[in-house]
Amino acid sequence: MTARIDDPLYIILRSKREATRFQILVEIAEHQPAVRQQEIADKLGVTPQAVSEYIRELVEDGMVSSRGRGRYEVTHTGIEWVLSNSEALESYARHVTRDIIQQVSVWTAVAAEPMRKGDSVGVYMKDGWLYASHSEQNAMGEAIMDAVSGTDVGVSRLNGIIDHSEGIVHVCKVPRIQRGGSRNVKKDAMLEIIDGMKMVGAVGLEAYFALESVGRVPDMFFGAREGVIEAAFHGIECAIVIVDEEFTDFLKRLETVGLNYTIHDMIAQ
Repeated sequence: MTARIDDPLYIILRSKREATRFQILVEIAEHQPAVRQQEIADKLGVTPQAVSEYIRELVEDGMVSSRGRGRYEVTHTGIEWVLSNSEALESYARHVTRDIIQQVSVWTAVAAEPMRKGDSVGVYMKDGWLYASHSEQNAMGEAIMDAVSGTDVGVSRLNGIIDHSEGIVHVCKVPRIQRGGSRNVKKDAMLEIIDGMKMVGAVGLEAYFALESVGRVPDMFFGAREGVIEAAFHGIECAIVIVDEEFTDFLKRLETVGLNYTIHDMIAQ
């Protein structure tokens, strides 16, 4: 972890004050506009006076707007600050989970063949799933139970690096309804991109109907952004068709989590 003062991860983890500001902003966002300072104080383990002072500073910093008599709302600036820090914390948590905790945890894999408790097994990724088999792999572990082929099996004492490469996300931009929606999409180009994709998500009704117009029902609609990201982390090349007003924020999200992506402008004119 670098000690840069503009690094969100450094700020949140090293500064109790910034961590408290972050928590209070989240609480305001969750309960706005009627914010009960006593409840926030009880939840965070600070005094109501401290909460009041934090909120006053957040208002002065432009992160919170005051509507008077205990009514507050998080501003666009405040939302961006929360998102930036949330994404940094999520990235760090993913690093801890993948690179550190994996050394002492039990992993769940698909048994590629019958195995017995105590067997030495090789662990590898295939089509987004984690598999265990008797074949030698760069990552080796020990089966903690008997398992038949095609069922779940626990693997402990994992050593080595699991052979794995993250999938590319194909980001296909389509117009809002005011600019034609699904009627103003390069259908042949879209079909060429999504043909053969194992996972396709849609953000916005325009995106859903654009996919439907080329004969593809999206695999994900609700929660498609995070679903596509998770699929890519598991090595699946996937596509997301997304309305133009959501496009830029999603690219920022991909940059934050460090995934490779390709942009495709599907707007016909």
